Amino acid sequence: MSALPPATREWLAASGFTVADEGRWHEALTHGSTGETRHYQRLEFLGDRVLGLAIAGWLFELSGDEEGKLAQRLNALVSKRACAHVARRIGVPDHVRLGKQARDDGAADSENVLGDVMEALLGANHIDGGFDATRDLVRRLWREQVEGKAGRAKHPKSALQEWAAGNRRRAPEYTLLDRSGPDHAARFTVRVSVHNVGEAEATAGSKQDAETAAARAFMEKFG
Repeated sequence: MSALPPATREWLAASGFTVADEGRWHEALTHGSTGETRHYQRLEFLGDRVLGLAIAGWLFELSGDEEGKLAQRLNALVSKRACAHVARRIGVPDHVRLGKQARDDGAADSENVLGDVMEALLGANHIDGGFDATRDLVRRLWREQVEGKAGRAKHPKSALQEWAAGNRRRAPEYTLLDRSGPDHAARFTVRVSVHNVGEAEATAGSKQDAETAAARAFMEKFG
């Protein structure tokens, strides 16, 4: 079992995590760039599902909204951006384990990496502490975003789709123009166009976020 540095264990406990198997938490904080055989991907897979269920149940309790609005909020609250926001706020960048090149490339502040590690930590907590404890932890860490505006406004891609239909235009078309950088700090550039209207471009850390930003830019320009 890989032992955690005392400072990391103290940080995890202070943040509300339940640490039993230190090797599991070591794994949750380890990026593949370290070359270690055990890194966060499997725990991320689990944590993603645990987070989704915790947030879905919370939204169901809080609101009588129809399924579409609930899904819109859920998607925003479990996004990489939302997870990375929580990760930065509780201090994950100081404890994530990276290879030298990845750290030099800025992976410690990468939205993709921080979002993944946050999900991995929730996966580890689910195993060591159970679902109820992890759900309660999610409710504490995500409260600011759930009580705020995250996911309340119509998603830019949905807004653009409806705008195009309402103006008797063809459906928006999204084209990936460029992908650059290493996997942990990838940058995607996407163009969205509406026939006989115009186009807009945007760059972000994931293809989905780039499409969203491009749709937002299009609506600001033509909507």
